[in-house]
Amino acid sequence: MAQLRSVHAFVNRIAYITDKDNYGTVDYWATPREFFTRGGDCEDYAITKYISLKSLGWSVDRMRIVVLIDRRKRQAHAVLAVYRGGKAYILDNQLAAVTTDTQIGHYRPVYSINERFWWFHIVQQPAAN
Repeated sequence: MAQLRSVHAFVNRIAYITDKDNYGTVDYWATPREFFTRGGDCEDYAITKYISLKSLGWSVDRMRIVVLIDRRKRQAHAVLAVYRGGKAYILDNQLAAVTTDTQIGHYRPVYSINERFWWFHIVQQPAAN
């Protein structure tokens, strides 16, 4: 957990800047070098945290970049999910602390990726009575 917290805090210190302002395009997934040099947006934080933790020895099978809908802001967002001890820990550039997925109710995951797989998330609808 100390590594998760340290990486999260360190990467979150980098300046947030939209892809439009930074690269002149709607969406650009930056490398960590680009991110540390130019700043970036949500997926750039998630990518940099993923690669940092991988470099520290974390298995890619325990990490996923999650692309989701923030229902409060009504916009797309990306975070890093790290699975440890049966829990999914979320490293989110919008949150100061590492938290569990169960503590965030306003995100609706759309898909998750790592370097091996791609998962589509299906929203479960309550059964009709």
